[in-house]
Formats: sequence, C-alpha cells, structure tokens
Amino acid sequence: MNRTAAPDRLPPAQVETWVFDLDNTLYPASCSLFPQIDVRMRHFIAERLGLGLDQAFALQKSYYRQFGTTLRGLMLMHGIEPEAFLAYVHDIDHSVLEAAPRLDAALAGLAGRKLIFTNGSQPHAVAVLERLGIARHFEGIFDIVASRFVPKPQPEGYDALIRRFAFDPRRAAMVEDIHRNLAPAAQLGMTTVWVRQDDHPDFKVVIQDDDDLSHVDHVIDDLPHWLEQAASHPSAR
Repeated sequence: MNRTAAPDRLPPAQVETWVFDLDNTLYPASCSLFPQIDVRMRHFIAERLGLGLDQAFALQKSYYRQFGTTLRGLMLMHGIEPEAFLAYVHDIDHSVLEAAPRLDAALAGLAGRKLIFTNGSQPHAVAVLERLGIARHFEGIFDIVASRFVPKPQPEGYDALIRRFAFDPRRAAMVEDIHRNLAPAAQLGMTTVWVRQDDHPDFKVVIQDDDDLSHVDHVIDDLPHWLEQAASHPSAR
C-alpha cells in the first residue's frame, strides 16, 4: 500500500478539530477486541430472535451492510431496545488492549481539538481510551446514544456532532477505518483519512471492488506514523 507521507490538501496547521472513529481505528483491527463484540452480537441475535448461530451471523452482517450498524437493523426490523443490546455486546474483556505509547505521543504532538465519533457506546469508548492510555487527549465522545441511535454514515449524526462541539467542518479532519463513513464528512468539507487494513474483521463488507473512493483524501495503514508526519509538516511549525 502507498502510504501518504503527510497531509497536503489541508495542512495540519489549518486543522482545528480532529474527529476520530474508535474501534479498529485507534487500535489495530488485528487486535482480539472487536471479534469479541462480533461474537456477542451473534449470540444476542440468536437468543432474542430464536435463531441458530449461523442464521444470526448472516442477519447480523446483512443489517450491518443495509443499515450501517447491526443495532439499527434490529431496532427498525424487530423493535430491539438499544440499551440492552449495547450493554450485552460491550460486556467484553478490554484487557486484551495494550497501551499505545507511540499513538499517545503522536496525539500529544498534534495541534487542535480531538473528538471521538463512534457507533459504539460511551462506556465502551472510555474503556478503550483508558486501556490505550490516550484518554487525556480527547475533549469529548459522541456515541451512538448521542446520535439518537442513528449510525454513521447517516448524515444526521455528523450534523449533531458539529452542533454539539461547535466546530467548522472545513477546518476539521476525520479518521475512520470504514471509508463509506467518510463520505458525509467529505460532503461537509472535512479532510478525510481512511485507515485501510486488509485484516479488518469485516474486510469483505468494508471494501467492494466497485467502491467509489473519491471522498477519501488520504489512505493510510499506520495511524501513529501518519499523525507524526502530520505534526511535523512544515505548515504546522
């Protein structure tokens, strides 16, 4: 993969707000954290809907593709209460995450506000940030509850995020592991950064052969490295 050396469409000195996704973005997709969530989703669906695990898995991924999150599909199609779902699927072992000192240092060197924008829950986000040792860098967390359970990439959540934290999207950057979630950000004027990982647990769902990537400004495979380069860009001095 070609790695972008440093942002050039919007120099880092001009980025006032950095918006980061959480899962499989701030930690590698190869980590054994998100697969735990994946398995618990499957078991939740099987138990609540009276399905076998294979049927539950197929439904889980179908709703993920169709609605943006499995939860959204379960809410719309089956009236599942979101609080119960989130509590169940995020009841996982966060200790598999190791501290990320290089990411911590890269975030410390990056000027501007830093926010989390996640389709997960705030308690889960807090647990992840604390395990990684990077919680101190983030001003706020905008989770699926804050977006009234309307997930990325639906535009309503992006608008609500901007209103909540009062920032100019034209002077913001968004970092994501799922490129389709960057499309609304690009439409709002944000610089977009896709953390592309071939070992992503939903690689076949996240990437299709005919995907339009025109909304992606930077494709990277090493977030700490890219942030280090961004912080050292001449325009940031």
